[in-house]
Amino acid sequence: MQVEERGIGTAAAPPPAPVPAGRVVPALGWVAAVVTVVAVALTAVLDAVTPEAARVAAVSGPGWEIGLPGLLLALPGALLMQRAPRNAVSWVVAGTAVFWAVDGLASSWLTYAVQEDPALPGASAAFWFVSRFGAWLLLGLPLLLLLYPDGRLPGGRWRTVSIASLACTATLPVLLLFTPSDIADSRTGVPVPEVYRGLDLDPTSLPLPEGLLLPLLHLAFPLGAVGILGPLAVVVHRLRRSTGEDRRRMRWLLWAGVVDALVMVGALLFPTTAVSLDLAVAVGLTGLAVTLGILRPRAVDIDRLLGGTLVYGGLAVGIVVLDLAVLAAANALLGEGFGEENATLLTLLLVAGVYAPLRAPLWRLVRRWVLGEREDPYRVVSGLAERLERSDGADEQLEAVAAAVAEAFRSPYVGVEVASGGGRRLLAEHGRRPTAVQSLPIAYRGEPVGRLLLPRDGVRAQLVSRDERLLADVVRQAAAAAHAGSLAAQLQQSREELVAAREEERRRLRRDLHDGLGPSLGAVVLRIDTARNLTAAGRSDDADSVLRQARDDVAAALADVRRLVHDLRPPALDDLGLAGAVRQQAERLLPRGTAVAVTAGAGADDLPAAVEVAAYRIASEALANVARHARATTCRVDLQRDDERALVVTVTDDGAGIAPDAPAGVGLVSLRERAAELGGRCTVECPPDGGTVVRAVLPAEGGSARG
Repeated sequence: MQVEERGIGTAAAPPPAPVPAGRVVPALGWVAAVVTVVAVALTAVLDAVTPEAARVAAVSGPGWEIGLPGLLLALPGALLMQRAPRNAVSWVVAGTAVFWAVDGLASSWLTYAVQEDPALPGASAAFWFVSRFGAWLLLGLPLLLLLYPDGRLPGGRWRTVSIASLACTATLPVLLLFTPSDIADSRTGVPVPEVYRGLDLDPTSLPLPEGLLLPLLHLAFPLGAVGILGPLAVVVHRLRRSTGEDRRRMRWLLWAGVVDALVMVGALLFPTTAVSLDLAVAVGLTGLAVTLGILRPRAVDIDRLLGGTLVYGGLAVGIVVLDLAVLAAANALLGEGFGEENATLLTLLLVAGVYAPLRAPLWRLVRRWVLGEREDPYRVVSGLAERLERSDGADEQLEAVAAAVAEAFRSPYVGVEVASGGGRRLLAEHGRRPTAVQSLPIAYRGEPVGRLLLPRDGVRAQLVSRDERLLADVVRQAAAAAHAGSLAAQLQQSREELVAAREEERRRLRRDLHDGLGPSLGAVVLRIDTARNLTAAGRSDDADSVLRQARDDVAAALADVRRLVHDLRPPALDDLGLAGAVRQQAERLLPRGTAVAVTAGAGADDLPAAVEVAAYRIASEALANVARHARATTCRVDLQRDDERALVVTVTDDGAGIAPDAPAGVGLVSLRERAAELGGRCTVECPPDGGTVVRAVLPAEGGSARG
């Protein structure tokens, strides 16, 4: 019995509480966006009219930097509220946008209001919002991670983990609401600036002892860090369990995490005073990723985007770290013997003269090590051509293709599978095959001849447009090699079948001649001798009877000879030509009620013998099928030469046609086999208006079919 776990990634999770939808929620989304934009605009105005001395006295930065993340989330929140109003993630994004904007506005108003003595109205409320209630912004990220993408908390044991994580994160905001300012300041060791002393700093504080609150505050900060680990674990588990569209949505969140990490690394490498700007970029990109993941997960190939971000972002960070390391090392070595200014100038000169020319080759070397030879398409294609020239058999050629693709794209696994003779398939593999692979078709002149197998997952499995074009060029080489290998295998198989068929036909002729025609002629000789003896004895009546038996034996032998000759080549082809022979066959096979017409174009009677016999056999089999199954009233046979001098045999009837699910019988299979023997093709189609069309195209170079 299979037990379904109603947990992460399952569609059977309990439905969320109903959220008002209709027209109200989309309107609320746009109202929230307008409120956010207005709040950030007012914040910018307040920052512009606030003197720098006031900000220094209040130990506060520009409020617009705090509100900028909310501004970047305003449009995503409104779109989510409009398109996915019942998804709780929409409410989290839109609410977070408003929260950031109001927090920035409160910060700017607080700095502006405390310039006056007494402070302007609302200063105490702004202080409380910034220092106490603003901590609830910490819940935005955990809520987003736990609710994305369907707006539901995970089920099962993961629901317990989620609730515990939210409780850990909410510990600090709850404590700050009720902790007096002096106790909170004693924990940080930073006193409240003097400009705030005249405000009501503790409107919601409770008179609790410091011995209780201070240890709880010390505990709340590490609990906040622990509170983010649970949502991260939920995201990882949800990503591993998700499939299909949900997996694509989860990868959008993963991409946001990668980009946020790169932004933070950039902030560490190039520290500035405007740290909130880096945070705003990270928050804005996360909002964009969440919006696309929920509303348009297929807008961009997220697997390719994620792989490219990991590879190129990692390479960019690596080369920047190397640049900084070179500069630091040169400055450290030269700074000891020169003054600071001289050392800096000499460092720049050395780096520009020595390291800068090596930087581009080093970048290419690293990219080649990470991504393979795909950066040099000519080298990839020429290397593959060289490998194919050194390969002899089909197996070696396929192995060369697999190895070339693996080296070019730095792929841990490449498989090349092509069709071979007799319905078999050849498979050449390079590396260890992963659990999940992606299949790319290999076609030659529009006909599928095999497929290329690559890993489905992993950074190196992601291909950008330039990589796809290079892979297409490589696949064309692979297709030619695969086609050549397939032709070689088919040629060898055809040779073996030809020799076997020739020997089988010789054995059949020998058997027919030895066991049929030979004894019949031997009996005729004996009967003639008997008749002669009877005539000499005066028994003419008995001699005449024996001669009649001998005549019957000769007639039977002649019938055997005609049968053997007809099996080798229908005599009607030599007597009447192809068109006449097909017309005679149609009159013999089709019932009297079926009107038949046989037409032949120019050159239809000047054909190689093999083509002429194949065309006659195909037409005869098609006519037999019309007589047996079609119940047709008219039938037409056309024998024409096309522009490429091939013979086109078309048999059309207005009968019942063939059912789509009907299996191909022996007759239809023989039609295709006869055409394929000459390198041609045969198709059987049933037009929408009824009937059946059999069309065979037979290469017909040369002539002099009859001699």
